[in-house]
Amino acid sequence: MISKPADSQDVHELVLSKEDFEKKEKNKESIYSGYIRNRKPSDSVHITNDDERFLHHLILEEKEKNSFTAVVITGVQPEHMQHIYHYYIHGPKGNEKHTSKEVGPFNNIDIEISMFEKGKTPKIVNLREIQDDMQTLYINTAADSFEFKAHVEGDGVVEGIIRYHPFLYDRETYPDDPCFPSKLKDEDDDDDCFIIEKAARGKRPIFECFWNGRLIPYTSVEDFDWCTPPKKRGLAPIECYNRISGALFTNDRFQVSTNKLTFMDLELKLKDKNTLFTRILNGQEQRMKIDREFALWLKDCHEKYDKQIKFTSFKGIITRPDLPSKKQGPWATYSAIEWDGKIYKAGQLVKTIKTLPLFYGSIEKFFLYGDHDGEVYATGGEVQILMEPQALYDEKRTVPIAKLDRTVAEKTVKKYVEDEMARLPDRLSVTWPEGDELLPNEIRPAGTPIGALRIEILNKKGETMQKLPGTSHGGSKKLLVELKVILHSSSGNKEIISHISQHGGKWPYWFKKMENIQKLGNYTLKLQVVLNESNADTYAGRPLPSKTIKFSVTEGKPEKFSFGLLDSPFHVGVPFNIPLEFQDEFGHASQLGNDIQPVFEASGLSLHYEELTKGPNCIIRGVTAKGPVNSCQGKNFNLKVILPGLKEDTQILKIRLLPGPPHRLKVKPDSEILVIENGTAFPFQVEVLDESDNITTQPKLIVHCKFSGAPNLPVYVVDCSSSGTSILSGSAIQVQNIKKDQMLKAKIEIPSCKDVAPVEKTIKLLPSSHVARLQIFSVEGQKAIQIKHQDEVNWIAGDVMHNLIFQMYDEGEREIIITSALADKIKVNWTPEINKEHLLQGLLPDVQVPTSVKDMRYCQVSFQDDHVSLESAFTVRPLPDEPKHLKCELKGGKTVQMGQELQGEIVVIVTDQYGNQIQAFSPNSLSALGIAGIGLDSSHLKTAFQENTQSISVRGIKFTPGPPGNKDLCFTWREFSDFIRVQLISGPPAKLLLIDWPELKESIPVINGRELQNPLTVQLCDQWDNPAPVPQVKISLLKPNNLKLTPSNQQHKTDERGRANLGVFSVYAPRGPHNMQIRATYNKNIIDGPLIKLMILPDPEKPIRLNVKYDKDASFLAGGVFTDFMVTIISEDDSIIKNINPARISMKMWQLSNSGNRQPTNAEIFSCNKIKDDKEDGCFYFRYSSDHFIFLYRLCSKVNDPWQYCFLSSVKIIYE
Repeated sequence: MISKPADSQDVHELVLSKEDFEKKEKNKESIYSGYIRNRKPSDSVHITNDDERFLHHLILEEKEKNSFTAVVITGVQPEHMQHIYHYYIHGPKGNEKHTSKEVGPFNNIDIEISMFEKGKTPKIVNLREIQDDMQTLYINTAADSFEFKAHVEGDGVVEGIIRYHPFLYDRETYPDDPCFPSKLKDEDDDDDCFIIEKAARGKRPIFECFWNGRLIPYTSVEDFDWCTPPKKRGLAPIECYNRISGALFTNDRFQVSTNKLTFMDLELKLKDKNTLFTRILNGQEQRMKIDREFALWLKDCHEKYDKQIKFTSFKGIITRPDLPSKKQGPWATYSAIEWDGKIYKAGQLVKTIKTLPLFYGSIEKFFLYGDHDGEVYATGGEVQILMEPQALYDEKRTVPIAKLDRTVAEKTVKKYVEDEMARLPDRLSVTWPEGDELLPNEIRPAGTPIGALRIEILNKKGETMQKLPGTSHGGSKKLLVELKVILHSSSGNKEIISHISQHGGKWPYWFKKMENIQKLGNYTLKLQVVLNESNADTYAGRPLPSKTIKFSVTEGKPEKFSFGLLDSPFHVGVPFNIPLEFQDEFGHASQLGNDIQPVFEASGLSLHYEELTKGPNCIIRGVTAKGPVNSCQGKNFNLKVILPGLKEDTQILKIRLLPGPPHRLKVKPDSEILVIENGTAFPFQVEVLDESDNITTQPKLIVHCKFSGAPNLPVYVVDCSSSGTSILSGSAIQVQNIKKDQMLKAKIEIPSCKDVAPVEKTIKLLPSSHVARLQIFSVEGQKAIQIKHQDEVNWIAGDVMHNLIFQMYDEGEREIIITSALADKIKVNWTPEINKEHLLQGLLPDVQVPTSVKDMRYCQVSFQDDHVSLESAFTVRPLPDEPKHLKCELKGGKTVQMGQELQGEIVVIVTDQYGNQIQAFSPNSLSALGIAGIGLDSSHLKTAFQENTQSISVRGIKFTPGPPGNKDLCFTWREFSDFIRVQLISGPPAKLLLIDWPELKESIPVINGRELQNPLTVQLCDQWDNPAPVPQVKISLLKPNNLKLTPSNQQHKTDERGRANLGVFSVYAPRGPHNMQIRATYNKNIIDGPLIKLMILPDPEKPIRLNVKYDKDASFLAGGVFTDFMVTIISEDDSIIKNINPARISMKMWQLSNSGNRQPTNAEIFSCNKIKDDKEDGCFYFRYSSDHFIFLYRLCSKVNDPWQYCFLSSVKIIYE
């Protein structure tokens, strides 16, 4: 902003950027405030930017003006101004192509702007002439429009228009706004065919907002509820909602900001629920459902104006893994499409446009993104092309369908394919410009170079070529020549050289000289034409030209040597061999032809060899090394071997030299005579040395030392296998009964090494001064009695052995004074605690003698130190004390049956106070033994003296019959006595007795069919009527056949008490006396029980028959009166049963038929009456009138349960 008021001497400048403008607008600050520059008129020194040079001319014009205001806007395109003032200039309909250019009420305004561009002449642009502003593009690309009006609260009115921009064949016609790019350039749109979300409009809002014809740029309306894409599938496809643009025109009832950039509250009012939307048709406002009207209009636009591709011949749904993960599927595949009236199908030859290079080929298939099924109309899509000719282009390309050339003829594509086939490569031309030519099947030494190669690729016409035939845009594939040298071996082929050469343009394919072929074997040099991109040697299934040359490589003369595999380890003085391997200059195995004398050098060793063998296996034989190696692990040496005459004549052999085999023994101490005391061991230090005096080792290197000069001398053994040296020792040298010095011999040798001489030493053995003997004494008065080792000492049981002493002596029979140290080494086994003061005096602890003569006590005194282990032991045998008790022992059962003798015996002995048996009895002692007991029958007693056990045996114990129970027997001898208790039980079963039963002398009356008064319970008894508790004895009941018992007679067995309960019986038998008897079977013997007498009486209440009285000779007339039937019930005792219910007696009558006297099912039943005369109690009367026919009736009288059918009678009746 540049301004100068008339009354001011200075010019004021305000610079405001777009960002500052928007920031102040957002924060509601004063927009035209800030830093203002004051300067003199026409002063432009502050203009330094080249882009603002045009301001110099504007500022110079200030001299001629008294006051002015200039607005300079930079970065403005004419389209922007045209966009803002579009409807000022063109009127309500906008800039339509068919609008007349004549001056009218809406085209009489012209706005011109001056444009200053860097490097160009300034120009003036009339906004009416601009044809590419956005509103012009919207209007002229629309196929149809939808006009509407919105009434908001108050007088606010908004007129709106929605335009439809259709999809035409391969593209959207929705105009692209540079400020909101919705898609990429054509060169980069290969993958946009399946992006359908806002594909046309992009992220732009639908409506731009105009206030009184002027664009308000910072306010736009995204959409309304009725024109947004529905959540569910609507009448039109979802992409149609992205092909609409719109504009809103408000009246002056809506407030805008002072800079006219923003509506204050337009969108809030429009989206208020009270806002009313109506549609404008033919200039008339109509109230209707705006959402349905819009959906129908959109559907109609889609069907009329969208020109999409028809996909036919559906093949299926696939995924495409070659694409990014989000775009891999689903893809529907088709084999044909219909596009703008033309049909494209699989196999058809086509050509592409807008691809680099251009593709020629046949259609493979079509792709359409989405989960489709069957024929469908859609936009976008891709086509997969199989490049032609296939012999040249073995590949497939996928491009958008829009990039198919719809103008090319199929014969043009065929002609191109034929021309390409004639240009394919055919053979190779190989020359050797620098010599060293490699001939086929040539044999050459290792390292011989192969000369440089010059290669040309020729087609069938003999023309040279460097690339496969391609399009004119440079998209053909370059050809390379690959050189490989292949070594053939038993393990397979191996590439040792591989190079690729490309054509240099001015020079042909070229490979340099090769000098590194050194390995022996058969080779193949192969030249192969390959593709630049993939190195493939075939194209479209056809091999590219190649050439092969076979040759062989052999070894040269020996130039150096190395060592073969040596047989380690190496020992001092032991010969070993050194195998040699010769190589030529490239390391190939070669053979030695000349005589060579090897030379050996090694520090500290003396070396010599036997011979050097020639031929394929060259070996230096018999190499021997001698010298010190310091340890058994050996020492490392560098053995230098020199073979004069070779180019590389010296090699170092690193060896570890170990000690040699054993050669001699070294024994310390060095003295020939060694003095030791008897009972001690002597250690020798031994070393096993080789011939160079190195300590040596080997397996099983065992050193022995054998002593001689006395019996039972030890043998010392030590293993020197791992160290070669050790201490040779063993058990102590012990010579028995030595009283003076004695000379022994020691021989030290290695039994496994016969070549090593033994070493001998003389041993002087002195008697030992250590404890050698231990003796025990028992002191009685002034006399000490020796108790020898393993003696048996008899002593009174329970007594204590006092006054036991001990003494110790050395090998010289000298008594040893007991010291405190010696006392600590003395142990006894009969007490854990020992009085040390007593031991120092030679006293042993007292010994407690066991109380039982069966317990013998083993007493041991031991002494043990580092030299000897001594012991002296004796056994104490207890002897019985004085007689104290008489003891009786019952051997056998404690029970005795009444009338029987005791099965076992009673043994009587005499013991001391501890229960030890004393031999006090003799055969004469029998008369002094007394035996007594209540009920004892002494007549059967038998006593006997048992000499082997010194006891008296008593048998024949028997008691007189009496009550069972415990019986005590008293035994006495001299002043001693003892008791034995036995149990007297009943005798064996001999009787059967009835329990709780009446006297058996008279018969027991029982009414027939009734139960006995008491249950039958029997008890086994012995002959004295004592109950015999014998279980499992069989009990049976004997009776006559005409006597029946209920329940039936079953076999029973006695229980633990000897009883059996047969239960309560019901008796059925003829009138009169009857007998029963119970019997038991015990040990196959029959025990008869008492005889039971029964008197069976008849039952006066049991009916047995019917007695019927009537006139047997009577005849009856039909309709007359029957005769009387008199019925009585007779019991078992032939008496009439009275007090019977008449309802229990009935009579049946039926007509007699030819089938016999069989009762029919429909027989008539009659009841009876009891006679009224009390004199004839028990009589029943039947009286009935006769029928109109003559019947034969059957009289059937019965007594219901528990009565039985007892009597049947029939009568013949005549009927007339």
